[in-house]
Amino acid sequence: MTTVDLADKLKELDATLRNIETVLDLGRLRRDKADLEEQAGAPDLWDDQARAQQVTSRLSYVGGEINRLERLRSRIDDAGVLLELAEAEGDADSLAEAGNEVVALQKAIEELEVRTLLSGEYDQREALVTIRSGAGGVDAADFAEMLLRMYLRWAERHGYPTDVYDTSYAEEAGLKSATFAVKSPYAYGTLSVEAGTHRLVRISPFDNQGRRQTSFAAVEVVPVVEQTDEIDIPDDDLRVDVYRSSGPGGQGVNTTDSAVRLTHIPTGIVVSCQNERSQLQNKATAMGVLKAKLLAVKRAEEQAKMDQLRGDVAGSWGDQMRSYVLHPYQMVKDLRTEHETGNPTAVFDGDIDSFVEAGIRWRKQNQMAAA
Repeated sequence: MTTVDLADKLKELDATLRNIETVLDLGRLRRDKADLEEQAGAPDLWDDQARAQQVTSRLSYVGGEINRLERLRSRIDDAGVLLELAEAEGDADSLAEAGNEVVALQKAIEELEVRTLLSGEYDQREALVTIRSGAGGVDAADFAEMLLRMYLRWAERHGYPTDVYDTSYAEEAGLKSATFAVKSPYAYGTLSVEAGTHRLVRISPFDNQGRRQTSFAAVEVVPVVEQTDEIDIPDDDLRVDVYRSSGPGGQGVNTTDSAVRLTHIPTGIVVSCQNERSQLQNKATAMGVLKAKLLAVKRAEEQAKMDQLRGDVAGSWGDQMRSYVLHPYQMVKDLRTEHETGNPTAVFDGDIDSFVEAGIRWRKQNQMAAA
């Protein structure tokens, strides 16, 4: 790029960042931070551990958002100064450095711009993710475990805390199912585009004849229920079973009947939790998961009524939303957005941001078209 091109691009990025600051309401974020810091400094904060964790988590998130915006603003200003110096002194090295920074800034601002597209009713909430193996036998169970690792690695890359509530291991290898929480604001809005059926094509490591195998796994994403949500579960609608935890966990977990399974009789929804030593803690966690799933059912019913009133709306996600092909070629492709990469290894290691961002943009376009 020439100096003029870089200057024009910086102006464009500056305008985009100002728009993002307006949409995210930087002034409100700063006020929220001051209020949360005051709450976090209260001497009785940890008398209510649930509230304390909510305050500290929110403070960490808000502080991170402010720092992110301020760093980008500083980088744009510094890039402008560097560009002026490069032009004044005719310094080719400084011009190249400015060009590289403009490219990096464009990527960072585009990533942040995606956040402004998360405006759904529950998008700001934490997420509960359930992965289930589908057709494909032991390969499907192994695929489910690969997806669990992929999402946990993605969360780790971003510094998002996670908590695995339940894992049901398959007999030979892999998982029948797993449920985990991503405890970060906007986790639901971000990960909700990952919901659907995922397909894996590869040479099966479990087939002695080395044949190609196609297997499936389902990903479900629901928002975490908050105290303001009206989800009432009468005792008569609930069956509670306790059992001994299985799999990794240590002596204290595996030798007591601390695991809890809740069955919501009217809907048939079943949730389990076995990650805590206490039966009461597991029951409370399982109840939170159950309420989140019932909230999702309620939303689906309301959406179905709206769709019926609105008529046929394009944009159905379909049964298979993404394919992971390891043989005869290497590719991961999203069937809704057409976004793809030739590096499945990186994807399974948690590098899914480009797929998530493409999915969020795709969803927003469909919502605007439907409206």
